[in-house]
Amino acid sequence: MAVKIKDVARAAGVSVTSVSRVLNNGEHVSEKLEKKVRRAIEELNYSPSLIAKSLKRNKTNLIGVIIPDITSNFQAMILSRIEEIAGRRGYNLLVSNIVEDTGKVVKYLNIYQEMRVDGMVLMHEKLNGDIENFLNKTDIPLVVHADLGMNLPTVIIDDFQAGYDAASYLIAQGHRKIAMIAGDPRDVCAGLRRMEGYTAACRDHGIGSKETLIRHGDYKLDTGYRLMAELLGEARGEFTAVLAASDDMAAGAVNCIRDHGLHVPGDISVIGFDGSQIADIVRPRLTTIRQPVEQISERTVELLLEMIEDEGESWRKDRMKTVVLGHELVERGSCRRIEA
Repeated sequence: MAVKIKDVARAAGVSVTSVSRVLNNGEHVSEKLEKKVRRAIEELNYSPSLIAKSLKRNKTNLIGVIIPDITSNFQAMILSRIEEIAGRRGYNLLVSNIVEDTGKVVKYLNIYQEMRVDGMVLMHEKLNGDIENFLNKTDIPLVVHADLGMNLPTVIIDDFQAGYDAASYLIAQGHRKIAMIAGDPRDVCAGLRRMEGYTAACRDHGIGSKETLIRHGDYKLDTGYRLMAELLGEARGEFTAVLAASDDMAAGAVNCIRDHGLHVPGDISVIGFDGSQIADIVRPRLTTIRQPVEQISERTVELLLEMIEDEGESWRKDRMKTVVLGHELVERGSCRRIEA
C-alpha cells in the first residue's frame, strides 16, 4: 500500500495540517516539529503525490508534445532540443508518438487536457474535424509546427519557398528533368507546400513538371528506397535529378540508386530536405535544405512559456503569432552540374 500523508502524521504524532506545512515550507513550523515530520517521512519512504501538488498549485510544469513519427531524424532533433530548452525553465515533457495516425491526435490531446498540462506542442500537420474542433475550444496554450489555417500560434519555415529554392538549385545546375519524392499532400507544409514550390519552380523556369515523375511518401528512409525503385522501374532515363521532401527519403533514394548499379551524382543527382544528421552520414553527403533546428526549438518554447507564464491573460488574446524562420540550401556531394 502506498504511504499517505495521514500515515506520516500518525508516525510523527502530529496533525495532517502540520505535515502539509512542513512539505510546503510553510510558516509557523517549529524546528522540533519539522525534525519529527522529516524523520517520519524518511522512515516511511513517503513521496508526496505530484498530482495532488499540481492540483493545489493549479500548475503541473508539464508540456504535452504530439509528434508524428519519433523515428524521423529531423523530428527527433527538434524534440530533443525542445526537451532540453524547456527543462532549463523547469518544465518536463510528455511525448505522444502517433506514428502518422491522425485518429490518435484527439485521443492524446484529450489525455493532456485531463492531465492538466500547462501547454502543448503539436508537430502534426494533418487536420480532421475532431482535431479542428478541439483546437478551437481548448483553453490550454499551444504552439503548432504547421500553418493549419486556424489562426493559432505557429512556428514554421516557408515550405513553399524552400521547395522552390531546392528545385531552382537543380535547374541552375543544368537539370531539366527533375523527379520528386514528395511527402503526404495532406500535410499542409511538409507535403503539399514543398511539392507546390517544386512545381512552381519548374513552371517558372519553363521546364514543366510531370505527374509521372512525382511520388508521395511518409518521409521515411525505406519509403524513399521503395519510391526510388518505382521511378527507376517506370521512368528510368526520364530524369537526371530527384528532390526528396525529407533527408530520410533522400538517403533511401541514394541507397536504391546505388543498388541499381548507378552512381550519385554521376547518373542521378539527389537533394534532400531538413538538414538532419542523416544528411552527413549517407555517402555521398546530401545536398539539402536545412531547417533551423535550434531556432525552431527556441522560438517554440519561448512562445509557449510566454503564454503559460502570463497569468490571468487568455492565451488566445493577442497571441496568434506566426513565426516564419529562414532556411538554407547546403551544398554537398550528392548533386552535380550538367553542362549544356
